[in-house]
Amino acid sequence: MARDCINSAAAPTSPAYSQAAKAAGLVFVSGQAGIDPATGKLAGSTIQEQTRQCLRNVSAILEAAGTSLDNVVSATFILRDPDDFAGMNEEWQAWFPTDPPARQGAQLPIDVPGLRVSIAVVASV
Repeated sequence: MARDCINSAAAPTSPAYSQAAKAAGLVFVSGQAGIDPATGKLAGSTIQEQTRQCLRNVSAILEAAGTSLDNVVSATFILRDPDDFAGMNEEWQAWFPTDPPARQGAQLPIDVPGLRVSIAVVASV
């Protein structure tokens, strides 16, 4: 099966992994932190600010792959602090007000200073 790596200048990059991989009619977006690609820094200290930036990054990558948040079928969010769930969910619902994708969550297994959330998605093309 052919696989295309997707990269967007409108989202943070890493030499260790692709922002996304496109295969079999799906786009698999790597976990995105709330990092502003213009500054390389976290886009705020609140869970809402970081969730918003995560989803901006995911959206930019999906656009580069020829799809959008409307086609997200599954998402995984990872929180540093389980107490942040309500704030993350509040921002999430603003981005997916109707027919939200399937979703699962976990606790962040590493401690990156200031990082509160990471979001990965799978979308159809």
